Amino acid sequence: MDSNNDATQSTNLQRYRAAAEHAAAMVIRDYSTSFGWASKLLPAATRTHIANIYAMVRVADEVVDGSAVEAMGKGSMARAEKLLNAYEDEIYQALEIGFSTDLVVQAFSSSARALGIGRDLIEPFFDSMRMDLNPVVYDQAAYEKYIYGSAEVVGLMCVKAFVAADKSAWPYEQLVTPARALGSAFQKVNFLRDLAADFQTLGRCYFPGIDPLNFSEADKTALVAEIDSEIRVAMSGIPGLPKSARKAVSAALLFFDALNREIENTSASKLVSTRVRVSDPKKILILIKAISGATPK
Repeated sequence: MDSNNDATQSTNLQRYRAAAEHAAAMVIRDYSTSFGWASKLLPAATRTHIANIYAMVRVADEVVDGSAVEAMGKGSMARAEKLLNAYEDEIYQALEIGFSTDLVVQAFSSSARALGIGRDLIEPFFDSMRMDLNPVVYDQAAYEKYIYGSAEVVGLMCVKAFVAADKSAWPYEQLVTPARALGSAFQKVNFLRDLAADFQTLGRCYFPGIDPLNFSEADKTALVAEIDSEIRVAMSGIPGLPKSARKAVSAALLFFDALNREIENTSASKLVSTRVRVSDPKKILILIKAISGATPK
């Protein structure tokens, strides 16, 4: 009798987890072609973990950047912060008990429990999200804190998924530096790509000492070079990844390297009024290159 009950409970939870993972996969599919396509090069189990991580991050970002404020209207930052705090608390509870009524939280917490993702990585992420609710002029310390929490820890979460998939990978500690560089490079590309929207719509500029109203070619050139150097550091970790993850990470790096090249070839004056993107045909070519073993030059 007891064994039958245990089996039923296990089956119910497995079914619920599968539904949660399906929901997370829909989020990455609908919000990011670059990460979505790159993740298809991963084995199924690792791909699921990456989608679960991405979905949690995406929902938190929607609270501070888009959907929540649009739904609640202007002057709703205090309510948005309450939503964000509740979301973070729900994650910690799910980590403890293994269940959440929120499908994305359920998916993320399942991966976090399996991979050993704890508060040491989750708390800095939410600290950075809260910084978005109260826009400030970023000095170097605030800039570095924001990038660490919003992007570098996400890279570290993904590394935990890669290392768990294959014990032939380098130890996690050896992959920390390239993983952080990867997250930082991706975030800085996003900052440059979204320079116009961040400033005009949200009143933000993350780069210390940069005035979007007077953004110069010299400013752009320096930031593009900074990103290039971090992409090279990120590339140094590819040999330490399990073979099953190398092409996917290379594809992601190639996507963002291509975006950085688009930024490099766009005038500074245009960047403050236009969102640069890489076309889908170019992304397909990049994916083919990654499959063939190419990496950024």
